[in-house]
Amino acid sequence: MPLTNRRPDVVVYRADTIDITPTRPEHVLLVAEVVSPGSETTDRIVKVDQYAKAGIAFYWRVEQAATGVPLVYTYVLDPATRTYRDGDVFTGVVKVAAPFPAEIDLGQI
Repeated sequence: MPLTNRRPDVVVYRADTIDITPTRPEHVLLVAEVVSPGSETTDRIVKVDQYAKAGIAFYWRVEQAATGVPLVYTYVLDPATRTYRDGDVFTGVVKVAAPFPAEIDLGQI
């Protein structure tokens, strides 16, 4: 199914598929959703399930913490079950090796 059904807040595409339309789930490395008031259930339950069933390998959910610095929950797809396994939770700085090496200072965004 094309990703026209959903408009993630952040989408990271495979470089070799950037010019292909329509975008297909296999073109996407990672999607991230920023939870806002009113989107909690959709971002925490509905979208997670849809992205997993579509085969998108990585899902990140960004939530505002009481401290003011965002929390980032990371999930990794289990291809056999088409469900996500819980990954690391970050606050302050996101530092990951997959799907690519990245370091993001959450206080700067």
